[in-house]
Amino acid sequence: MKRRNLLRALAIGAPLATAGAVGAGIAAADTANFKVMATEQVANKVMVFDKDKSFSDANRYKSWSPGTGGWSNLSDCRIRDTAQFGAIGLAAASGGKVGIWNITTEKDQELNDVLWSATPGGNPHALERIPNVGAFVSASSDGYLTVYAPTKVSDPSTLAKVQTVSLAGAHGVIWDPNNSLLWAAGNKTVQAYSVTGTYRNTRLKAHSKKVALSGLGHDLQADFSNSSLLQVSDSYGVYSINKTTLAKTTLHTTTRIKAYVKMKSGEHFYIRGDNAGSRDWGSPTVVFSQSADRTRSGAEFYKVRYYTTAYN
Repeated sequence: MKRRNLLRALAIGAPLATAGAVGAGIAAADTANFKVMATEQVANKVMVFDKDKSFSDANRYKSWSPGTGGWSNLSDCRIRDTAQFGAIGLAAASGGKVGIWNITTEKDQELNDVLWSATPGGNPHALERIPNVGAFVSASSDGYLTVYAPTKVSDPSTLAKVQTVSLAGAHGVIWDPNNSLLWAAGNKTVQAYSVTGTYRNTRLKAHSKKVALSGLGHDLQADFSNSSLLQVSDSYGVYSINKTTLAKTTLHTTTRIKAYVKMKSGEHFYIRGDNAGSRDWGSPTVVFSQSADRTRSGAEFYKVRYYTTAYN
């Protein structure tokens, strides 16, 4: 069986979980016709599309273009809800920057919509928000997490670096609201961290929860079909991790999966590095298990997400 067909054949039964969200055009629940957001590194944009339409300029729902320099090679995107701004976008770029932007009614947004940015260094690959304390954590593949904390939760301009935590090969971070833990994927490991303190005293502390991987962890995401699980990809495959028991289940052994999303409906979609072109870690195609694949000519997608503010 071809690797793509193997992925299409996956059908893991699990309890259903509601995915909440806030904002016009942002999913309030998992529906059959959902939107996806992706980092496209050639145009260097975060782009949002209806998954049932071609990924053309004419069909784009929204885009965000931060420019190049420290924003080059966008490596992560996601959206989260805030009391002050509503939905905000989070991004990390291998050029060196991480930051957040205000998602407005504009169809195409730019650098002037940025609310806050920082330069953690070390090839940033992910950024996550810790709710309530309003802190942000970035993952840099050179081997560390960086914690940014505010003096005022509603004002991102007050964010400042308060901690650096070593994690070899750090690539992915995600907040777990059910257990109040931050999970991070690195080289051959997924590590949980507890969060202590508030405001500028916010700190991460390594938790006893830790799961071994076979290779370098690439992506770490919620399982929207089961809030007790995480989805993680590494150099050799995609796995499901039970956040309570730490049991790891191999979903498949397809290599170079850079992003993988599992929906409530059971549909999954992913990006696989195609080993071609100047960005051999990316691909012009987002593959769907129950829908038509979407290819954007000349594009290099690296990360893909479900367009929702829900953590799980």
